[in-house]
Amino acid sequence: MALAATVPLAACAPPAPQRPAAPQNDYLVFYAQGRHADAVHAVERAGGTMVGEDARLGYLLARSAGGGFTEGVGADQAVVGVSSDRRIGYATARPSVHQEARAAFPDASSFTKSAAEPLAGRQWDMRMIGADRANATVPGSRQVLVGVIDTGVDGKHPDIAPNFNRELSRNFVTDRPKDENGETLDGPCEAEGCKDPADVDDDGHGTHVASTIASPINGIGIAGVAPGVQIVNLRAGQDSGFFFLKPSLDALAHAADIGVDVVNMSYYVDPWLFNCRNNPADTRKQQLEQRAVITGMQRALDYARRKGVTLISALGNGGIDLGRPKVDDQSPGYPKGDEKERKIDNSCVNVPAESDGVISVSAVGPTGRKAVYSDYGVEQTDLAAPGGDILDGEGARADRGILAAAPERVLRATGRIDAAGNPRGADVVKDCKNGRCSYYQYLEGTSMASPHATGVAAILISRFGKPGEGGLQLDPDTTEQLLYKSAAQKACPTPRRHVYTIYNKTETHECEGDKADNGFYGHGIVDAWKAATVEP
Repeated sequence: MALAATVPLAACAPPAPQRPAAPQNDYLVFYAQGRHADAVHAVERAGGTMVGEDARLGYLLARSAGGGFTEGVGADQAVVGVSSDRRIGYATARPSVHQEARAAFPDASSFTKSAAEPLAGRQWDMRMIGADRANATVPGSRQVLVGVIDTGVDGKHPDIAPNFNRELSRNFVTDRPKDENGETLDGPCEAEGCKDPADVDDDGHGTHVASTIASPINGIGIAGVAPGVQIVNLRAGQDSGFFFLKPSLDALAHAADIGVDVVNMSYYVDPWLFNCRNNPADTRKQQLEQRAVITGMQRALDYARRKGVTLISALGNGGIDLGRPKVDDQSPGYPKGDEKERKIDNSCVNVPAESDGVISVSAVGPTGRKAVYSDYGVEQTDLAAPGGDILDGEGARADRGILAAAPERVLRATGRIDAAGNPRGADVVKDCKNGRCSYYQYLEGTSMASPHATGVAAILISRFGKPGEGGLQLDPDTTEQLLYKSAAQKACPTPRRHVYTIYNKTETHECEGDKADNGFYGHGIVDAWKAATVEP
């Protein structure tokens, strides 16, 4: 009988611990025109796997666990930019109230109610641009679709619901409870799979924007610039207010494909506040990422514009002359703590505000002066609009901001209303009718200026648009020229070097250009009344 085989001692030892598999990351790989096949091969050579693509915008969606994937695939001449599929943006809104100064603001009872919308008396912004008069003449057509690319829209808000198009609305983001370093980002998920419904806004920013554009005339709260048009939620922002590149691309492409007439983009794309193609202060990987932002967004914007979408963006809230940027110490802004100081110049761009084909809007306060926080630049500013400025006058007052709808759940979560539903400061206003209450909040920012221009564009499209996909359509070039033609021209201040006082400190911004087109106001402050009456 044969003896049993001897078992080596090593085989009896406990198995060696297995190394955890390297995490898989997704990347957007943008390829040069006509180089699709070459880019696919480049992905494979760099150790990546194709998991998707978008031929409309010319990029591959690749997956790889290799730490050097970006540099590897980016070395191929067929590839023009590479970005990891993660957060690259932040909404451009500012609170209209500082915690330490709330006591100085007037109480809500200091305002009288209007015979029209109950809170119309608070809307200095609508009176400034003649929207209160235009509403009675050209409220806007329901055949006009306005896309809000933002943090979402509260489609159930009483002062938004009548104009909210739920069928066409989409949410392109998945909430992320924590960032890649384990720090809180969006917080606990509210919906199954961390995917909120398309009528939810857990941040409030997008709801405020949508309300400014198109809150209806319904005897509740306020009226928007174009209270008769439809709002389409194209959510690209996280609950936390951050944006990722791919959702931004998806939102623009969807807007184009469903016949949206005009989109509002009240956010900037980063982690690079300024995107530079070849800054020597950046690594090769960082350069490729910034090229991806510039290239990818431009392709999406071009695609949308070719299909009839007018593109309107907030200019930014850094108080920066965008024609003469010198230092960027806020980038890369994600993950938190990665920021570095680097020298920049005018070849570096803020996206989408400085992207081609985009109408960029600066902000003014109640007196019509450029808001202290608003970015500017003779090459960059196309139009101006009310964005609010709590410091535009003596002291600081919340009612110098822009009042628009706010989701009740956000106000509760942030402590702006108490358990009984009462506002905890003059920045929040409650309006009740027939036992149902709705809420509004004062905010300031170029985020608040941009939707005023978007609403005026909607009025023009309502008047001059022709039947097309989605309803009415008007060529974006025509819409742009009519916006400029109907704007109220405003000259630079005298002296041109305007000195702002900010809590006992001063800051100087210099305005360049003439009355017809300058760095503070562009072609002028948008005018809804003129848009309702102007001839082409």
